[in-house]
Amino acid sequence: MAKVTLFYTDGCHLCEEALSLALSCINDDDIHHQDILESEALINEFQTSIPVMKNITTGKLLYWPFTQQQIQELVQ
Repeated sequence: MAKVTLFYTDGCHLCEEALSLALSCINDDDIHHQDILESEALINEFQTSIPVMKNITTGKLLYWPFTQQQIQELVQ
């Protein structure tokens, strides 16, 4: 079951960088990939701040730029 949601959109080089960083410290199975273009509400919330990671359990958000250590703290 996923531990975090990664809010992204296709073609976003920062999102690709964030995913690569996340995969260096957590498994892909622990990441739910959510394209913000699938929802008007998500576009309104995240269009100027993606990539964003969210802890599914706590709801805590982590805005780019973030580090590997911050990702690890988010999932703990």
